[in-house]
Amino acid sequence: MKKNIKIFTAFFTSFCFILFPAAAATQSSFEGLNCTINLTYNESAAPGDAIIIRMTLKSREHKKVTQDTIAMAELLKKKKKVDSSLFFFINSKVKRQNTQELLAYVPLSSWLANDEYSLKVIYTAFGSDAEEFILPFTLIEKKFPEEMVELDGQNTEIKTDTTPAHVAQIEKLNTILETVEPSDVYCIKPFISPVTSTRRTSDFGSRRIYKYVSGKTSSTIHYGIDFGVPDGTVVSACGDGRIVMAENRISTGWSVVIEHAPGLYSLYYHLHSLSVKEGQSVKQGDKIGLSGSTGLATGPHLHWELRLNMCAVSPDFFMTDYAYTKQSVN
Repeated sequence: MKKNIKIFTAFFTSFCFILFPAAAATQSSFEGLNCTINLTYNESAAPGDAIIIRMTLKSREHKKVTQDTIAMAELLKKKKKVDSSLFFFINSKVKRQNTQELLAYVPLSSWLANDEYSLKVIYTAFGSDAEEFILPFTLIEKKFPEEMVELDGQNTEIKTDTTPAHVAQIEKLNTILETVEPSDVYCIKPFISPVTSTRRTSDFGSRRIYKYVSGKTSSTIHYGIDFGVPDGTVVSACGDGRIVMAENRISTGWSVVIEHAPGLYSLYYHLHSLSVKEGQSVKQGDKIGLSGSTGLATGPHLHWELRLNMCAVSPDFFMTDYAYTKQSVN
């Protein structure tokens, strides 16, 4: 049995100070072999956003549950898996007997094209045999801007650097970003902007062409948002979390990476100086450093980026109530 109820939310962008509707969140119910499942998820989203599924399972057994649920969400394109994500537990401190609440974040690559998509949820509830169900999903078409970035000699050298030191830095960062620890749940509330300024010099998902001093070019995607702020602007943590990187890198200069939830990280690049160190816990709004123009930068700015399961996702999406913290999930 399945029931659908539409709940509309709003999304606020500090860039242009305009409120506009976000994708509708859908509530559904399913009856499993030994439990009832209630879930909320966004039935549509654009490339660069994410699919967020909040799921509550209630066992029909009266005896105390001794085994946790194991669950996975898969994004399917014409029945072929595109991406997947494990669910993780929330509200563990107030977990009721025979009730478990979980979240799953499935990234949507900014390269995704319109097609026939759906979601599959596979779960083993309270130690029972595996079950699954399908959820409808629609990818919203989105066109990203294009921009040309001309590099001087110094930035051309950084952009084309293939030295072992640079390669090692890239590998170290990738190792951090690909780490998904189910117990590391620090923040599921809406993120805030890391700077008070709303001036953006480049937005998420821009299709970039870099022009080198030699005249040659290369193409890439801009993975974050660039805020045009002067040197020395205070940069704050967008959400609660743990510092997993705080160091100087060849391409991104003084850099900070914060882990917020399993597989979800925020990155802050081109800083002038740092106010945190690796392993430190931070709260939303805590100062983590001052903005600058270190590394590959054509001027003073802050590059703010979010990665989910390695995939770059839109920071604007995560500034909404993406985890439905203000909605009642029964």
